[in-house]
Amino acid sequence: MLERIRVFTGNANKELAGKICNILGFPLGKANVTTFSDGETRVEIDENVRGMDVFIIQSTCPPVNVTLMELLIMIDAMKRASADRITAVVPYYGYGRQDRKVAPRAPISAKLVADLITTAGANRVLSMDLHAGQIQGFFNIPVDNLFATPVLLDYMKKNYLNDTVVVSPDTGGVERARSFGKRLGASLAIIDKRREGPNEAEVMNIIGNVDGKRVIILDDMIDTAGTVVQAATAMKAAGALEICVCCTHPVLSGPALDRIENSDIKEIIVTDTIPLNDRAKKCQRIKVISVAGLLGEAVRRIYYNDSVHSLFI
Repeated sequence: MLERIRVFTGNANKELAGKICNILGFPLGKANVTTFSDGETRVEIDENVRGMDVFIIQSTCPPVNVTLMELLIMIDAMKRASADRITAVVPYYGYGRQDRKVAPRAPISAKLVADLITTAGANRVLSMDLHAGQIQGFFNIPVDNLFATPVLLDYMKKNYLNDTVVVSPDTGGVERARSFGKRLGASLAIIDKRREGPNEAEVMNIIGNVDGKRVIILDDMIDTAGTVVQAATAMKAAGALEICVCCTHPVLSGPALDRIENSDIKEIIVTDTIPLNDRAKKCQRIKVISVAGLLGEAVRRIYYNDSVHSLFI
């Protein structure tokens, strides 16, 4: 019944793509994604995709510009090879934080990336935990924004049920933390912070009680880890017994690992939307939970034109 589906991937996250194909029960499509000697991206699709329902799995993760170009060129190649429908499966949507004008003459890069993906020829986008929900409106094609919450909750329910507080590291994540805490049966706390510059954060105040509690700091991504480490320090000073961090996208750039290893954080739970580098894989505090099952089920339902509504619950 899956004879018209083809799944391909660039170089961003081959392991996740392989897991999704294993779940669906067929091999990953044959594509050769390399570079020319001058650094230009070179794509060769080594099998027939005419009339096929094509899914391209590619997180636009570091190196972001390279992985983004791989995605765009693969979409273009599929379109010119007469694929019937092209779905860009982008587990991590790069440039998602630049979703509005925060200063004069600032770009809205998240909208630009949406335009690029659409213009390249994608008919649909499947992503996970977009940094801002309004990014869906930047596209003029259907967008399914899945949440890693069900996968993360399964782990939390087994390990963090008693005397637990879910903490939002900023006011923008309150809705996410409230929903997570409700399903976990935990109370809610909020950190009021002031961002002094890009990738810099200063913890200002804690709204809620964490004294004597087990704390789960919930965020959609960890980049330089400045926010979560400062939040953990504030939680510890407020009397938290132990601190866990839970996030979907482990960007972990710059000084992130050094900060984590020298912090009060007991454990960081992340998903495999972004592959960890070698050093991060060796970090004992980081535990990876796969979202391949969730993405694989979404791909199957999109192929059969079934509803994906239940995957959002």
